[in-house]
Amino acid sequence: MSVLEKIYEKAKQNPQKVAFPEAANEKMMQAAYETGKEGYIIPVLVGNEQELRALAEERGYDTSVFTFVDINDEDYKNKVITAYVQNPKTMLKEKALGRRMQDPLYYAMAMQVAGEADVTFAGIDNTTGDVLLAGQMIIGLKPGISTISSIGLADIPGYEGSEGSLLAVGDSAVCTNPTSEQLASIAISACDTVKELLDWEPRCAMISYSTLGSGQGELIDKVTEALKIANEQRPDLDIDGEFQLDAAIVPAVAAKKVKRESKVAGKANVLIWPDLNVGNTAVKLIQQFGHANAYGPMLQGFNSIVCDCSRGAPVSEIKGNIVISAVRAAGGKN
Repeated sequence: MSVLEKIYEKAKQNPQKVAFPEAANEKMMQAAYETGKEGYIIPVLVGNEQELRALAEERGYDTSVFTFVDINDEDYKNKVITAYVQNPKTMLKEKALGRRMQDPLYYAMAMQVAGEADVTFAGIDNTTGDVLLAGQMIIGLKPGISTISSIGLADIPGYEGSEGSLLAVGDSAVCTNPTSEQLASIAISACDTVKELLDWEPRCAMISYSTLGSGQGELIDKVTEALKIANEQRPDLDIDGEFQLDAAIVPAVAAKKVKRESKVAGKANVLIWPDLNVGNTAVKLIQQFGHANAYGPMLQGFNSIVCDCSRGAPVSEIKGNIVISAVRAAGGKN
């Protein structure tokens, strides 16, 4: 059974409510319908209910699969606003939230905070910037997290690591040149993400061109400072470094280069890149030469799960990201 098949099976065991603020989009509605009908999620379409129902019927969908939320329903809107403002983690007051809820994207996220949905799934009609801004404003960041980032999951044929052929890597898509504080946030978020999605005990390596002081310079200093911050903020997590890639994942190399006790060296299952130049290039190398299947990127750092899918993604890929988001949401509750 492939990793994606295992994730699909987990989703079916505990379907989550996924809110779709771009439900009128043909690809988005199809993906929502198929994942809902197949029992992986409970799809919640957010917008003008009359228009969405008409579109669903026109496209031949059984509307009983969907839950419709009409943004013009004042009673329901007031219910969401009341629950939202009572949440101590939120920033907006009633009037400010009410104005923003004219936009289905903000409405869906307010529902999420209010407990009416578990995930907000968007990205086709809204830009990445739109989704990130709404998420930070409405849902907010987890305590101790200073930046939104992403993580991906690589399934690498022939690789035999601590989790078989799987390796989690980040950030390869969002945070261009993170500071030490941001790099620490990325590492912490990545550990939480793999716990939510895969039930792993994360062993997270901070990657550099140096292993424990074998090199010197500003680029290394940033990584070592990030490690210090991450360990101070989350001493419960196994985050270690700075390690070169081989010292992080190859036990024989770690035995030579890491002359101290480490729960991570040689057996890391999460790799944190020092910047996007490294991350983007590394992922493409893994895909091109390692023939890996790469799942993601998955946004991380929000108080609850938000997904920004690629505008050009086919329905099959959108479905996979929906299911992954739902499983992360279920894992986060645990």
